[in-house]
Amino acid sequence: MAHLENLVLCRESQVSTLQSVFGERQHFSFPSIFIYGHTASGKTYVTQTLLKTLELPHVFVNCVECFTLRLLLEQILNKLNHLSSSEDACPTHITCETFNDFVCLFKQVTKAESLKDQTVYIVLDKAEYLRDMEANLLPGFLRLQELTDRNVTVILLSEIVWEKFRPNTGCFEPFVLYFPDYSIGNLQKILSHDHPPEYSADFYAAYINILLGVFYTVCRDLKELRHLAVLNFPKYCEPVVKGEASERDTRKLWRNVEPHLKKAMQTVYLREISSSQWEKIQKDDTDPGQLKGLSAYTHVELPYYSKFILIAAYLASYNPARTDKRFFLKHHGKIKKTNFLKKHEKTSNHLLGPKPFPLDRLLAILYSIVDSRVAATANIFSQITSLVTLQLLTLVGHDDQLDGPKYKCTVSLDFIRAIASFQSFQDIILPALWLWQRWQ
Repeated sequence: MAHLENLVLCRESQVSTLQSVFGERQHFSFPSIFIYGHTASGKTYVTQTLLKTLELPHVFVNCVECFTLRLLLEQILNKLNHLSSSEDACPTHITCETFNDFVCLFKQVTKAESLKDQTVYIVLDKAEYLRDMEANLLPGFLRLQELTDRNVTVILLSEIVWEKFRPNTGCFEPFVLYFPDYSIGNLQKILSHDHPPEYSADFYAAYINILLGVFYTVCRDLKELRHLAVLNFPKYCEPVVKGEASERDTRKLWRNVEPHLKKAMQTVYLREISSSQWEKIQKDDTDPGQLKGLSAYTHVELPYYSKFILIAAYLASYNPARTDKRFFLKHHGKIKKTNFLKKHEKTSNHLLGPKPFPLDRLLAILYSIVDSRVAATANIFSQITSLVTLQLLTLVGHDDQLDGPKYKCTVSLDFIRAIASFQSFQDIILPALWLWQRWQ
């Protein structure tokens, strides 16, 4: 399978395991397979590529798109019906209301000659949304092979662990496969594989090495890194195109692309402007704030407490935890200056990027900067979740960890100044930031 190895990089162990689990085309496979891992760890791509390359009959359904039981079941049945029908025939639309009807209709659809004597695979992406549907749906999919007496395997793809799925009443346990995050070496190999044909592989690999050196500490999402690589590569090779430098003149190439990478660092994950607008910035050497977008800071509206939460998150990301007592308590006592390093002896935290912080620390800072008394209600937690959804905060930990979830603030100081137009920012936040910057 040399062709498969060229398509799927740095996932040899997972591909080998899946091939062993699938077995021969006519053999019965595991009734259900649960694949989990963080975002952009290759779960969907590897599964789809493997099924397509091996030419196995399968249907792929995204549970975000099929947000109701009827939509989900009908999507699966109609895609299966399309697989079993001939190219000239026009398959009729199948309607299905309940899971019991789904089992009966599934038996009928899989009687077709094209689906006999081989395993049919049903792939459910974003499977965590199944937990919000009917209680019998997930246990039913896990035992679909038994209920239908057909050679079928259900593959669940998710970003959360299986323990978060398991019902209290118990269920059939699937085969669990974990996709770990890509290491920096894996990312280097995958991104270098995308090099343009007009440039040598070594030249593009050197560029990827520089890119990862800048962004790896704050972003390990393969999709986002690939997007950043495509956007900034024209500026990196600009001296080569103009004849001002050779491909081996790494220092000159770095000096040319460094300011543009700094601009891109301010907007990681936000995708606030289009690729064409970003190219215009690089071509005209203009400030990204001059273009209309989230970082233009001209008009940013957030709920009242969301502003305070975002400010507290910024302070928690860039302030050392040991300074919280000094900044946010009225009677903190004396803190010796010897506990802090001099400015020339310590690297600025802004250059090191945001640090993760626990939820308890975020709430403690929030309570200290809000004038009124705030209770830890569902409203506060839902606004934190909304900020994560908007990618103003990044979740870097999981609920199953002993120390709870951890977050990072992804916005810049200018963004914080733009949203904090109320008096509390002038009275509390600015002095705290001034004290912190004084000790850098």
